[in-house]
Amino acid sequence: MTSFPFYREAHTTPASMPTNLLLLLLFGVRVLAICPPMCTCSRGHRVVDCSARELAILPDSLQHNIHFLNLSHNRLQDLDGLLNHFDHLRTLDISYNHLHHLPVGLPRALWDIRASGNYIRQLEKNNTAYHWNLQKLDLSLNLLERVVFINNTLSNLQALNLSHNKFWTVPTNMPHNLEMVDLSHNYLLQILPGSLDRLPKLSTFYLHANHFTSLSDGVFSRLDGLQLLTLGDNPWACEDEENINHLLTWMQQTPAKILGCPCYTRPTCGEAHLATRRTWHSAAFTEPPLGADARHPGHRAPMQAVTSGYLSKSAQLNVGQYPSAVMGGGFLTSTPHSLSTQLSTTIRTRSTKKVLPGRAHSTSHQIHICSFETTILSLLCPVLILSAW
Repeated sequence: MTSFPFYREAHTTPASMPTNLLLLLLFGVRVLAICPPMCTCSRGHRVVDCSARELAILPDSLQHNIHFLNLSHNRLQDLDGLLNHFDHLRTLDISYNHLHHLPVGLPRALWDIRASGNYIRQLEKNNTAYHWNLQKLDLSLNLLERVVFINNTLSNLQALNLSHNKFWTVPTNMPHNLEMVDLSHNYLLQILPGSLDRLPKLSTFYLHANHFTSLSDGVFSRLDGLQLLTLGDNPWACEDEENINHLLTWMQQTPAKILGCPCYTRPTCGEAHLATRRTWHSAAFTEPPLGADARHPGHRAPMQAVTSGYLSKSAQLNVGQYPSAVMGGGFLTSTPHSLSTQLSTTIRTRSTKKVLPGRAHSTSHQIHICSFETTILSLLCPVLILSAW
C-alpha cells in the first residue's frame, strides 16, 4: 500500500518526458537562432551587424544580451518600442534610415546612439530624459530645428554632434558635462546669453559654416575648459566695430586655439599663453594673404584700410599689398601710425639716397667756382704790387 505512490510517480515521470522535450524544442527555437541570417555576428553573438541589408523591419531572433547593434543604411521607418528589451545594449547605430523621430523606448543602458542621416526634425525632452548612461549622441545630417534638454539629465553625455541641421540658435540647457559639441553647418545667427554658462568641461566647440555676423559680449567667457573653437566660414560684420570688437578682444586674451579667425587673414589665432615676447593684440594674428602681391604687384593700398584695433575686411585684401612695411618690415603692429612710420622711414631713406648725388653735384660746382676765383686773384696780384711801387 505504501509503495503505490512511488510506483505511480515512477511511471508518470517517463510519460511526461516527451511533452517536456516538445516544449523545450518549441520555445528553444528562438534561443538557438541567436544570429539572424541576414546579419553577421561576432564576439559570442553579442556584436551584430545588420547594416546595408535593405531592411524595412527589425530582424527577428536577435539575442537579448547583445552589446552592439548596427542597423545603419537600411529603410527602417519606425522602431518605437522594439528595442527596449535589449537591456545590455551599449551601442546602437540607426544612422541613414528613414526615421522621422528618435525611437521611443530605447534601452537605458545605452552609451552611444548614432542616428545621423535621417529625417528627424526635433528632439523632445522625453527622448533623452532617462538616458543617464549615454556618453555620445550623434544626430548630425538630419532636419533638426529644435532640441529640448531637461536640466540635470544626460549627466554622462560627453559628445554631442548636431552638425548639418537647421538650427537658427544654439540650443539651451545642454548637458553640463559635455566635452565636445559640433554645431557646424547650420543656420546659426545667435547664441542667447547664458546658453553656454553651464558647460565648464566643454573643450572642443565647432561653430564654423554658419550665419554668424557678430556675437553678444561675454558669450564665451564662462567656457573655462575651452581648448579649440572653430569660427571660420561665417559672414562676420568686420566693419561694424561696435558689435565685433568685444569678440576680437576676447580672441586676444583666450588661451584656446581658434580656427578661422573672424576679420583676420591668418587661419589660426588665440593661444594667448604663447605670446611671451610681444604685446598681444589683434594684429598679431595677421599675415598677408597668399598671392596678394602677385595679383597687384605694383599697387599700394590706402592707409585708411587699417583700422584701430583690428583689420577690417578691406584690410584683409590690402594688407598683403604693403611689401615694404609687411613683407620686408617684419611684424605688423595694431595701429595705423606704426605703418605710416615704416613707410615714411622708407621714403626718407629713398629720398636721402636721391639727394646724395645732388649734394655731390652742388659740391663739385662750388669747387669749380673757387678755382676760377683763385685764378683771377693770381693774375691781379702782380698788377697790384706794381701799382704800389
